Amino acid sequence: MQVLLKSRKILYMVFFIILLLLVLTSKSYAKETIENNDKKTVYLTFDDGPSIITDKLLDTLKSCNVKATFFVVGKEIPGREKVLKRIYNEGHSIGLHTYSHNFKKIYKSDDIFINEMLSSQEKIKEVTGYSSNFIRFPGGSSKHLSGSMLEKIHKNNLRVFDWNSSLEDGVKPNLSVDDLVKNSKKCRVCDHRIILLMHCNSNNTNTIKALPKIIDCYRNRGYEIKPIIDSTPEYYYKFKK
Repeated sequence: MQVLLKSRKILYMVFFIILLLLVLTSKSYAKETIENNDKKTVYLTFDDGPSIITDKLLDTLKSCNVKATFFVVGKEIPGREKVLKRIYNEGHSIGLHTYSHNFKKIYKSDDIFINEMLSSQEKIKEVTGYSSNFIRFPGGSSKHLSGSMLEKIHKNNLRVFDWNSSLEDGVKPNLSVDDLVKNSKKCRVCDHRIILLMHCNSNNTNTIKALPKIIDCYRNRGYEIKPIIDSTPEYYYKFKK
C-alpha cells in the first residue's frame, strides 16, 4: 500500500513539473510571438494648428527624423499658408479639425459638423493641392458620434481618428516638460497602436521642448513612429447605437 502511495506521489509530481514547464514555455512563446509579429506603432498627432509655433515644432520633428499628423483648423490657415505647405512638403500627414473649432456651432447638427470638415478640407486643398479625409472631433467623438452620424461621415469619404493617449497639453498647456513626458506614457487602452494627442497652439511651447524626450521614450520601448495615412485603421470611441 505504501509503495502504491509513493508511486502516486511521484506520478503527481512528474505531472505537475510537466504542466509547469508547458505553462512557462507557452508564456515565453506567446511573448516572443507578440514581440516578433505585432509591430508596435505610435502616431504623434497635433491639433489646432497651424500657429505661430508650428515652424519650431516642424524643426524639432525634422531634427528627430519623425513624421507626424497635423489636424488642422481651417480658420487658422489664412496668413499661414507657407506653414501648411511646409507641413505637407516635409511629408507629414494632414487631418481635418473643423473650420471654426467653435463647439457651440459645430455640434448643432451632424450636417453642420460635416460641412465644417469639408470647408477645412477645401481650404487645405486650395493651399496644398491635397484633399485630406482624416477627421478629428474637437474634444473627441465621445457623446457626439452615433451610428447614423458615422454613416454620414463615411458617405463623405471621411474617417474618424480619436486618441488613446494624451499629453493633456490642450487643457493644461503650462505643464512642465517632465509632466508632459510622463503623460505621454499613459494610455486609455494600452495596445500595440498608440495615437498620442498633442497640441500646437501658441501656448504649447513646452510641448515642443518635451517632444524629443517623448520620441526617444517610444523608440526605446520599441515603437515605430508613423503618420496617419490612407491605410491606417480608423479609431473612434464606442458609442450607443
